[in-house]
Amino acid sequence: MPGRQKADSGTAVLGIAIDRQSPVPLYHQFSRQLEQAIEHGLLLPGALLGNEIDLAERLGLSRPTVRQGIKALVEKGLLVRRRGVGTQVVHSTVKRPLELTSLYDDLEEAGQSPSTRVVRNDVVPASTEVAAALGIGQGDSVVRLERIRYANGLAVAVLRNHLPTDLLLDLDTRRLEATGLYRLLHGAGISLHSAHQAIGAGAATAEEGGQLGEPEGAPLLTLRRTAYNAAGEAVEYGTHLYNAARYVFEFQLLMRR
Repeated sequence: MPGRQKADSGTAVLGIAIDRQSPVPLYHQFSRQLEQAIEHGLLLPGALLGNEIDLAERLGLSRPTVRQGIKALVEKGLLVRRRGVGTQVVHSTVKRPLELTSLYDDLEEAGQSPSTRVVRNDVVPASTEVAAALGIGQGDSVVRLERIRYANGLAVAVLRNHLPTDLLLDLDTRRLEATGLYRLLHGAGISLHSAHQAIGAGAATAEEGGQLGEPEGAPLLTLRRTAYNAAGEAVEYGTHLYNAARYVFEFQLLMRR
């Protein structure tokens, strides 16, 4: 299978080090560090782990401890056991804080090797929805962007954005494929101050499924966001789709007093 890798170069490559003085259970130390190796791209989808006996010997752990650590990642959907093949990496999950940040920057910071393919980059009349979000007239010209964002070579999101044409922003396709939209906005002196966003769920159309490497009808996370500058002016409206099998939002909740 193309791209299949075998994790047989020793635990040093994976960065796994077991601390027997730690109160953290050994299986959890092993499981968490293996999960981080997957998230950071040290183990790519398709990579084969050594068998449990080999892993246990290399780490100085018992076989039941290794089995328990692997079982935890199988339950998370990061590993799969295949008869006659062994334990194999399925994919990493993109974990993103619920903040006004760029997906590109978040992936880069997490070591997920972001890349982008621009599907559309043109100027179109604003629809009723886009006009209401950006505070402009229906039919006014807006820049329309549609991009597919990848993490470690796997499609995780379809990003659709509309921006006013008066931003004087260079949105060359090559620049959009090299970095994130918010980084380009910041570089042009356009500072984002706040945003209103809504998160929901949906099912992939045939086209969306093809873009994300999923079948038609696959579950998707949806996000609508309008971002504003310090003057309260809308500078970007995004309607994004995320592969629900590879992407989660994380945020902290506080009890209302």
